[in-house]
Amino acid sequence: GNREWQNAAASASTIPHSPFPIPGETHKSVSPVSLIISAFAPVGDVRTQLTPLLRSDEESELWLIGLGGGKQRLGGSVLAQVYADAAALPAFGGEVPDLDDAQRLRSFFELIRAARESGLLLAYHDRSDGGAFAALCEMAFASRQGLDITLDAWGDDAFRSLFNEELGAVVQIASEDRAAFADLVERHALTECAQRIARPTGAPRIRVSGQGRVLAEWRWEALFDAWWSVTHAMQKLRDNPETADEERAQARDFQAPGLRPKLVFDPSEDVAAPFVATGARPKVAILREQGVNGQIEMAYNFERAGFRAFDVHMSDLIEGRVDLAQFSGFAACGGFSYGDVLGAGRGWATSILERSALRDAFAAFFARSDTFALGVCNGCQMLSQLKDIIPGAEHWPRFLRNRSEQFEARTALLEVVESPSIFLRGMAGSRIPVAVAHGEGRAEFDTVVDQAAARVALRFIDGDGAVASQYPLNPNGSPDGITGLTSSDGRATILMPHPERTPRTANLSWHPADWGEDSPWLRMFRNARVWCG
Repeated sequence: GNREWQNAAASASTIPHSPFPIPGETHKSVSPVSLIISAFAPVGDVRTQLTPLLRSDEESELWLIGLGGGKQRLGGSVLAQVYADAAALPAFGGEVPDLDDAQRLRSFFELIRAARESGLLLAYHDRSDGGAFAALCEMAFASRQGLDITLDAWGDDAFRSLFNEELGAVVQIASEDRAAFADLVERHALTECAQRIARPTGAPRIRVSGQGRVLAEWRWEALFDAWWSVTHAMQKLRDNPETADEERAQARDFQAPGLRPKLVFDPSEDVAAPFVATGARPKVAILREQGVNGQIEMAYNFERAGFRAFDVHMSDLIEGRVDLAQFSGFAACGGFSYGDVLGAGRGWATSILERSALRDAFAAFFARSDTFALGVCNGCQMLSQLKDIIPGAEHWPRFLRNRSEQFEARTALLEVVESPSIFLRGMAGSRIPVAVAHGEGRAEFDTVVDQAAARVALRFIDGDGAVASQYPLNPNGSPDGITGLTSSDGRATILMPHPERTPRTANLSWHPADWGEDSPWLRMFRNARVWCG
């Protein structure tokens, strides 16, 4: 039967450009509960994905494919809501955008698929809340590029053309492919729906022109500040206000270098191949505890490198079903052991240290000169608390809550530092993007002497290669960007980022176009196989 579901939320209006104009006054917002329907489909090749990131290495242009049939309805749009107070437009009155022609939507889908398969599309963004102008700005912000927008092909009402939220998308194509793309549009009967609307530029401005004259022009930073203002205000309320300011400053820098990887080795070279060819497969324990979730990808990396990986739960060691002594190495995986309720990694470490037999087994393992240990994320936090039984690890830090006071899941740039780590041999000086996902990754040393004496293996850097001290380039606030360390002989290595998640370049959120199949991070595991002999 029918039932009206509603959410009610009370909040103070402290956010700029809020629909509630009186700062500090509490308001109640009542709205229907959102219905979320999840659907899944196989993806044959994730490398063919399209993103809003504009290419800047060739002359290009942006096209809008609109599916509103020229109606440009504004009911319920951001524009209508903003101007409702001025009575210029009814906020929720009037016609709202709709899908009037299902065949047109199907043709649009087939056009995008055909253009992608033909290699014509460089970037893609659906028409945003805020309309095509918002979509164009978002592409410019993501890419740190300017735009020249022209309204000549948009119809008589430029305002509606810019801000209506009818179905549609903006795509980037190379200028030299214009004829081929236009032909494809015609073959899908969408000629009247598609217009050339803009071109990217290297200038830090966004300009709107029509009928041979400039109608409006903004500095890139000014529009970015307006777009980011609500996010910034919410961040300052929810997170550490200092990191909120630092992220805004970094994001609004038009000249920021972004990710600039640099490699001092060839990732396609399999340095472990001669050892794998012998047929020997050293055994490695993929160690996990309740709440750990990174064991599958960890095992994959070691198997790719020529190891024989075994799934070992802590209960197997506690109950004596598995003996740690049979392994050449172990990897403690990422996740949330014991829900991090005692502090990240503390419960896991305590389960070892408070059981004398288990503590002795780990101590004996670390004492052997023919073993190695790797701790990633939660495993890093756990191993750092075992430093008293790991030879040469006495200067390791503990890992505390991120400076941002939030869980950080993002891509960061790491520099491999010269160190004795067996995992990072031949990689020092490389700058490699990596996945970061943790809430407690800020390194804190007992003393400044410990920090100076610790053998740093990895650190966060900016695009120019300088140590990252500001958020979000340094996502957790660790001193000197420190995020990976090793023992004095290099056999035990801990790190907070997740190189095990990216053994293939296809696993990276972004990578240079000339990188091959193997990610640089696979070299870590191949190095371990070489060390085993």
